[in-house]
Amino acid sequence: MRTRVALAAVTALAVLLGCKTAEDAGSAKSAPIAITADQEGFKPSSITVKKGSEARLVFTRTTDDTCATAVVFPELNIRKDLPKGQPVEIVIPTDKERTLTFQCGMGMFKSTVVVSSK
Repeated sequence: MRTRVALAAVTALAVLLGCKTAEDAGSAKSAPIAITADQEGFKPSSITVKKGSEARLVFTRTTDDTCATAVVFPELNIRKDLPKGQPVEIVIPTDKERTLTFQCGMGMFKSTVVVSSK
């Protein structure tokens, strides 16, 4: 029950801050994209952004029952700790079409950002 309440609070905060959900990811190009880290990994697990647009990802860890206490983009040499309940923003380059993997620090939870011209 506590996890559901926390997730609802994070979602409400993301909406108030103007973050996009996965469903909204194709609309306003410069709005942040909200990503939750919980006991099941990263949600959404795949994000598509338009090539050349600003891509700001905002990660929020909602539980202690996860190994996703950090997010790592191996191809970009980026690693950021994810303190529970605190949004962490990462801007990723969108200068070329590609698929970037992001994962927890242990590599158990893996997700992707697809940079596409479509």
